[in-house]
Amino acid sequence: MPAPKIRILVAKPGLDGHDRGAKVVARALRDAGFEVVYTGLHQTPEMIAVAAVQEDVDAVGLSIMSGAHNTLFPAVLDALAERGADDIVVFGGGIVPEDDLRGLLDKGVGAIFTPGAQLEDIVAWIQKNVKPRSLDV
Repeated sequence: MPAPKIRILVAKPGLDGHDRGAKVVARALRDAGFEVVYTGLHQTPEMIAVAAVQEDVDAVGLSIMSGAHNTLFPAVLDALAERGADDIVVFGGGIVPEDDLRGLLDKGVGAIFTPGAQLEDIVAWIQKNVKPRSLDV
């Protein structure tokens, strides 16, 4: 029986309409062998958490270009916790000032990839830090 694939939900929270980066990352993750679900634009943290639980994903990747990262990352973490899914790894990318990185990581975001991050580095981080939750059963 083949090993289960890592399942990742890629989401664009908030009112940000810039989704090219999220689509590029989603495709790279798929090409690397992960199962990827892309939720599309304008998702609320609650919508993302519901989709993550329904899709039984192992990780949620958020793309935030709007400057609302200090609100949206913690809101998604909280929404997942409210649904008993705080074991889902949350990572993200976008425009996040260096001064804000440590605070988000301390709140539980697994990693943040800023502009210029290499797709190979994102894939390698996931391979190292995310495992299929189905193995925890």
